[in-house]
Amino acid sequence: MLGILLGLILLMILAYRGWSIIWIAPICAGIVAITGGLDLLDAYTNTYMGGFVDFAKEWFPVFMLGAVFGKLMEYTGMANSIATGIINVLGAKRAILGVSISCAVLAYGGISVFVVAFAVYPLALAMFKEANLPRRLMPATLAFGTLTFAMVALPGTPQIQNLIPTDYYGTTAAAAPIMGLTAGAFMAITGYTYLKWREKKITTAGETYTEPPQTNEVENTIKGAPPPFLVSILPLFTVVITLNILQFDIIVALLSGIVLNLLLCIQKYRGFITAMNEGASGSVLAIINTSAAVGFGTVVQNVPGFAQLSDLILNVPGSPLVSQAVAANVLAGATGSASGGLGIAMEALSDTYMSAAQTFGIDPEAFHRIASLASAGLDSLPHNGAILTILIVTGMSHKESYKDIAVVSVIIPILSVIPAIILASFGIY
Repeated sequence: MLGILLGLILLMILAYRGWSIIWIAPICAGIVAITGGLDLLDAYTNTYMGGFVDFAKEWFPVFMLGAVFGKLMEYTGMANSIATGIINVLGAKRAILGVSISCAVLAYGGISVFVVAFAVYPLALAMFKEANLPRRLMPATLAFGTLTFAMVALPGTPQIQNLIPTDYYGTTAAAAPIMGLTAGAFMAITGYTYLKWREKKITTAGETYTEPPQTNEVENTIKGAPPPFLVSILPLFTVVITLNILQFDIIVALLSGIVLNLLLCIQKYRGFITAMNEGASGSVLAIINTSAAVGFGTVVQNVPGFAQLSDLILNVPGSPLVSQAVAANVLAGATGSASGGLGIAMEALSDTYMSAAQTFGIDPEAFHRIASLASAGLDSLPHNGAILTILIVTGMSHKESYKDIAVVSVIIPILSVIPAIILASFGIY
């Protein structure tokens, strides 16, 4: 148990300091292996790499197609058109609302959360400037719209954090819709209320907009005029409808969005290969980062102390949904990855929770939704890759912006699990 704790703490500290999880994960896994009595070489070549490869094999197509889809939406100007359309309707003075909704629409449409930050940032910058809002609120606004309700709560979202439980519980992306909508509404209302309160507080104190360093400006890669809003939204609708209504696999859904994007913007065909290459290349780093986290978790699973840790989690008082929420949160926090932590939790404990579902008469859909919701809590600790990306894109630091990020993407998502569990306790899914 001490070795597991030491490995987790070291992983978080080193990741927070900017060290790549690709190489620190096996080092931290080695510490867990040695203190747990495992052979170091075997723990790396077989246990660690086994977990790494299994996750990559299962999920690389989704990572790759999602990244390609997002890059094409960015290159063709469709992402820009959607965000601009929303912002134009709301008005520049409603900067926080406009940026949040723009991020949420793109995330719910299947665009990678990493791509969303780059796509919306130029518009967020213009809106914050027009509204004269301090830029230190921008990272929290982007995180709120991208990493919370649209990623894990809204039924049918094609984000991987909502898809991983389907393999273990035999569910669909639209599992437990009432629980998801309730938790999503909780996150949306409380998160927006907090950001507006913070806006009023810091502007009353005299803080205003300041220009970002030139090096943090995001290059505009859109060639030519972007498509109209109603045309731009079609690929997103196609992904969501194909996945949830037609019940096709997520790979087919993403491919349908990609093909429609290409057809609607065929006049920009000269840049398609470059955009698709960039998306595919970016997906490799994303899947390797997540697989590295899963590999670490696989080693943790194989040391004797994990049985004690599992017992502690499984014996959390109350419904087994509560212990699952704890497990997903703790592991997501340890790895700094919602998908990585969720993958570990599902691989290690899903069979136990499926048995609990039968014993307690709880629908597996409830376990799916709680697992997905819980993965979006402690995952957003300072070493989370998406948080680091948002801070880099906006040119802000942890010191300037992380407190607000923590409220909207750590504390509020954790609290959102409570009403979802209450609904499940009454058989409302």
